[in-house]
Amino acid sequence: MTVTATSVGQSDPMPPQAAPSAWRRWLVRLVPAAAAALSGLLLYVSFPPRTLWWLALPAFAVFALLLRGRSWKVGLGLGYLFGLGFLLPLLVWTGVEVGPGPWIALAVIEAVFVALVGAGVAAVSKLPGWPVWAAALWTAGEAARARVPFSGFPWGKIAFGQADGVFLPLAALGGTPVLGFAVVLCGFGLYELARVSLEARRTGTVRRVAAAVGALGVTVPLVAAVAARPLVSDTAEDGTATVAVVQGNVPRLGLDFNSQRRAVLDYHARETERLAAAVDAGRAERPDIVLWPENSSDIDPFTNADARAVIDRAARAIGAPVSVGAVVGKDGKLLNEQVLWDPAKGPVDTYDKRQIQPFGEYLPLRSLVGAINDEWTSMVRQDFSRGTAPGVFTMAGTGVGLVTCYEAAFDWAVRDTVTDGAQLISVPSNNATFGRSEMTHQQLAMSRVRAVEHSRTVTVPVTSGVSAIIMPDGTVSQKTGMFVADSLVQEVPLRSSRTPATRLGVLPEVALVLVAAGGLGWAAGTGVRGRTRR
Repeated sequence: MTVTATSVGQSDPMPPQAAPSAWRRWLVRLVPAAAAALSGLLLYVSFPPRTLWWLALPAFAVFALLLRGRSWKVGLGLGYLFGLGFLLPLLVWTGVEVGPGPWIALAVIEAVFVALVGAGVAAVSKLPGWPVWAAALWTAGEAARARVPFSGFPWGKIAFGQADGVFLPLAALGGTPVLGFAVVLCGFGLYELARVSLEARRTGTVRRVAAAVGALGVTVPLVAAVAARPLVSDTAEDGTATVAVVQGNVPRLGLDFNSQRRAVLDYHARETERLAAAVDAGRAERPDIVLWPENSSDIDPFTNADARAVIDRAARAIGAPVSVGAVVGKDGKLLNEQVLWDPAKGPVDTYDKRQIQPFGEYLPLRSLVGAINDEWTSMVRQDFSRGTAPGVFTMAGTGVGLVTCYEAAFDWAVRDTVTDGAQLISVPSNNATFGRSEMTHQQLAMSRVRAVEHSRTVTVPVTSGVSAIIMPDGTVSQKTGMFVADSLVQEVPLRSSRTPATRLGVLPEVALVLVAAGGLGWAAGTGVRGRTRR
């Protein structure tokens, strides 16, 4: 049988151009997907403990590059990848002691909100002034994420990555929504400027309206931040108070520290007594106010006489009122409570944590979670109950607002302590569960933003670090190391004036959500459709 050239060619299973064409199609799909995930990772790198706040701007510029002109479906997918790139590394601390399952599940769920924002940004990206609509959509996504599911999870709001940034004064103007909106708008404005500039070089024609939109998107947030700078002050308005922040440390890292509850209480009492000895010897200033962390007494001092005696002895030694973090059983309820302990009278006031942590302090969907992994249900054997009123202790004549740990992420939980009379704010926390992860640094950055937002000194007493004293201008004046026993003593300014952010409350956020809704409505009404990129 003779084999001809034609028969050989016909038997070739792959046409010469098939493979390159297939590879090109895959690259067209993979490159934007990879860029979306990497730009989300870039946004994560802008967050504490790093001080690279400015990286948020190129992260959002790349996000805009990927979404502008796309269909909403493509925007949904790219937004989801951007969200995973950001949230997976940001929230890795949630799996330090319980494994990767809860961490990955949390990031996967929270990234859905970012995906929806991506779809919205793609939809409005062809509207005039699109950076404004798009930035407002990001704020709307954060607003939703802070409320649902299970009362929300605001961790990772853009504002919380800006404690070292030039935009920080905007927190005093309109709170975290305005601060975050300004950062996102500036990032989108940078992309628009770059796009118009490259187009002008290619065509020789400048699109003036688009150039103006990009320029305003960059300059307006920066000018507004400079203009808001006079709102930031650390001047004392109501005199000063000397505060002591006590970090007693824990016997060991992780969830197992709970089995050493008495040791944790003893450590904090011992550190307070050590401070009292230093005061008596003239080596430290005598405090007016002493602040212990959350869970510094996981033994209920109202039912355990031994625990009560330990706290009494420490309070008498230091000779000042002490705010003690305790786990308290009351009328069949389990409460995460701050107890105001007078050195002469004992416990005189309490504050019950209101924003309790799902899957940490209570277990939603308990039967479903137990069916997946019964070990998780054993970690939260009894659900904590919620408090109902803001906590403001009167300590040595000073109004001290209590915002317990997780509550610092929620705008309302901080604001209503100030509107209820707080002249300084304390954020007692327990980070021992999360080891040496970035969690404590992320939470410290939140407290710095809150200090500027409400123009109050903020103290952060933590069981195992990083404890800190933060001035009303957001600067950290003192801080401890991690997993060491230490105490911080400082005279701090007391303030009672209210910033615009405090007075306005939720209104700036509502306004930006309405802007986002208006942009989506306009896009839907005009039939704006994304083009398919080739």
